[in-house]
Amino acid sequence: MTNKRIDLFIRNEKEAQLAAWADRLAVQFAKRAAKHDEEGSFPFENFQELKDAGYAKLTVAKKYGGEELGLYEWLLVQERIARGDGSTALSAGWHGGMMLHFRESDGWPEPTFSEFCRDVVAHGNMINKFASERGTGSPTRGGRPQTTAVRAEGGWLLSGRKTYSTLSPMLTDFIVSAGIENQPEIGDFLVRSREGVTIEETWNTMGMRATGSHDVILDQVFVPDRQVLSIHLPGTSKSERDDGDGWLLHIPACYLGIAYAARDFALEFAAHYTPNSLNEPIATLPHIRQWIGQMESELRLARTLMYDVADRWDREPEQRKHMRPDFGMVKYNAVHLANEVVDKAMKIVGGAALSKNLPLERLYRDVRAGLHNPPMEDAVLQTLARTALDELS
Repeated sequence: MTNKRIDLFIRNEKEAQLAAWADRLAVQFAKRAAKHDEEGSFPFENFQELKDAGYAKLTVAKKYGGEELGLYEWLLVQERIARGDGSTALSAGWHGGMMLHFRESDGWPEPTFSEFCRDVVAHGNMINKFASERGTGSPTRGGRPQTTAVRAEGGWLLSGRKTYSTLSPMLTDFIVSAGIENQPEIGDFLVRSREGVTIEETWNTMGMRATGSHDVILDQVFVPDRQVLSIHLPGTSKSERDDGDGWLLHIPACYLGIAYAARDFALEFAAHYTPNSLNEPIATLPHIRQWIGQMESELRLARTLMYDVADRWDREPEQRKHMRPDFGMVKYNAVHLANEVVDKAMKIVGGAALSKNLPLERLYRDVRAGLHNPPMEDAVLQTLARTALDELS
């Protein structure tokens, strides 16, 4: 990875320090990425380094001892971590994003939230929400969870199986969505123990192989009433403050980071590779320079859109609930343009790009996973279409 040029999206000294901090972590993560990709293993050492560096508290409110980063600042960190290892960035991003989301939407009861925030700050606890199931698909499609919550004395008993449970190898704290037995409501429950929880190592994918997104099986897991985050009817708001789910921009930030890593590798290769048919590096060839120019245009376009929207989210909290179409547009464009950038990097490097001895083929596989992260492409385009048509009425 090269970081020689000035990043115009860094606006001040604090952001420069955050970027440098994340760059240092990314360098270490990049050294292990190929090994964990080949093995499909979880990068525990990366997360220990994140813990030691204080990553878990970045988006926690200052009143609990956190850094209280804004969305823009946090995306600068996420994009850079992804330049080292996309799996680590995407996995950690769910924690950082959820802490930002709950900080801004006031979605947890007290004192449960303040207690958990203090555990994050003091001990580096991390969290994710496990909602996907084989029978319901993506939770964004609105399916009712097959995981069931049954009333018990002083709390609830949860049983079921969750899929795509990113970070499952390391988490002791996670949120589970479950249908209330014999009732139409759905609940979100905070699990703070592994008792009754089994991890089945099912994650064996083409890309993003080191996210630990295994199946989580819950067998009569007890959750006390104080850890019930919400019980609500499907489609109703769980919080009085709607932040528009801007925290999900950690997903496009991750895939732009992957694309940036591919861009850096291709630039270094083009600047130094001289085949015996030439007297100078291939970077001097017009068609190579054309591809480089296109990569730069695509990355700058996607990053400009993402950071502009993140800046508006930070500055205009009263508008956040109206910004969902913008967040979807950022993700849609970032993922597609990131794929284009990696494709061009592969072309610049040529047949050698297919070798597992180089990082490009891993980056090529990883960047395609973005097409399957929320929000889904068809939903984004339908929302944009509806927004455009509503202007006529």
